[in-house]
Amino acid sequence: MTSNTLNKTDSFSSSSDRNPELMGNNSTESMLGGANYYTEETPDKAEVKEPDFNLGLLKNLLDTEPEHSPFVQPSPALGDHGYAQSVYELSWEKKQPRFLFYSPVTGGVRATSFQEFHAKGIDLVGGLASECFWLDVVAPTAKEMAAFAKIFKIHPLTVEDILTEEVREKCELFKHYYFVAFRSFQETMNIYGDHTHFQPLNVYSIVFKTGIVTFHSDFHSLASNTLRKIDQLKSNLKLSPDWINYSILDEVTDNFGPLLRQVELEVDSIDELVLILKGNDQADMLRRIGYARKRVTAILRLLSTKPDVIKALTLRYEDRILKSSLKKGKDIKLYLSDIQDHLITMVQNLLHYEKVLSRAHSNYLAQISIEMTQVSNRINDVVAKLTAIASVLLPMNVISGMWGMNVTVPGQGVENLNWFFSIVACMIVIALGVFLFVRRYYR
Repeated sequence: MTSNTLNKTDSFSSSSDRNPELMGNNSTESMLGGANYYTEETPDKAEVKEPDFNLGLLKNLLDTEPEHSPFVQPSPALGDHGYAQSVYELSWEKKQPRFLFYSPVTGGVRATSFQEFHAKGIDLVGGLASECFWLDVVAPTAKEMAAFAKIFKIHPLTVEDILTEEVREKCELFKHYYFVAFRSFQETMNIYGDHTHFQPLNVYSIVFKTGIVTFHSDFHSLASNTLRKIDQLKSNLKLSPDWINYSILDEVTDNFGPLLRQVELEVDSIDELVLILKGNDQADMLRRIGYARKRVTAILRLLSTKPDVIKALTLRYEDRILKSSLKKGKDIKLYLSDIQDHLITMVQNLLHYEKVLSRAHSNYLAQISIEMTQVSNRINDVVAKLTAIASVLLPMNVISGMWGMNVTVPGQGVENLNWFFSIVACMIVIALGVFLFVRRYYR
């Protein structure tokens, strides 16, 4: 979470040498090449003025033909957006607007290209020169990022993080802006349609003194919900890029609220049912526990580093770049602290849910083990009884089997039944003796 230390001049040409994809082609390349889009003077020089946006370049790009402009809706068939086509194909087919521009004067306006803003009567050049604006971009292409880097003088490291979809959440301080990487999520159904899983959504915010530019890799309700928050904020305070950034972070945090309530209900249900379900009712319990633990782990992975990012962002307001805005809006630190407290509470709750599920899992396995032991004991009792019966009948079978063969039987030549009753009486006595012995042995 440490800020970048920039001591040398960085130019777009040096970045393009490392990654040629950042350069455009045709007429766009001629307009984007030739001038440094980010410069940083060494500390030993005189005090440097705040760099302005390259609005002249933006005006030239808006005046170009659509086929040569970098801000054109990419075709999913060509895969020009640089992301997995399957994720965005449906959105591209519906031609959803990828760009959102907001200012206190124009409000929120969506468009599929920068030329469409002009067709709707929105002055982008004038809007970027205003005191406060917000530009939101969905799935920026490499060519678009090259243009944004020129217009807003964005550092190559920031461009690289956005294009490569850097997953580590962080807050970095640069010469004339600070960069925040935050992760939201999208819920998508699995192939069977019975469970949802989380698809992380990276949200990148570049906050300048007079505006904020955000990038994310897919269409999401984040922008619309943030606009509603902004409408609530602007009636109570003077809107600034810092407040817009706060609204975005707060919206991302609030998205986890309903999800945690669902997890809490499921965890409480599992904790209560795991010890009272009997027989066939337990067949589904192990699957529910496993799915709940998987869900808790996925949410915890998304939330675990967010409190550190908010803490780092709060400390950044003490830096020299934000001193003036800090004097005008000290309440931002209080609001950010509220987000941090909310995040810490959610992380603690998730850790508690994980412990409850772990205990429920152990209790479930212990109960299954006890039930298996009970079944085994009942089987042993049945086997013992069968063994006792077999032990009683065995001597009788031996005697009857021996004299049932073709041998001379004692008393065979005698006409009365004395020998017969004597043999039967011996068998009964032997069986009774074996029974008493077995009964005493199995007590």
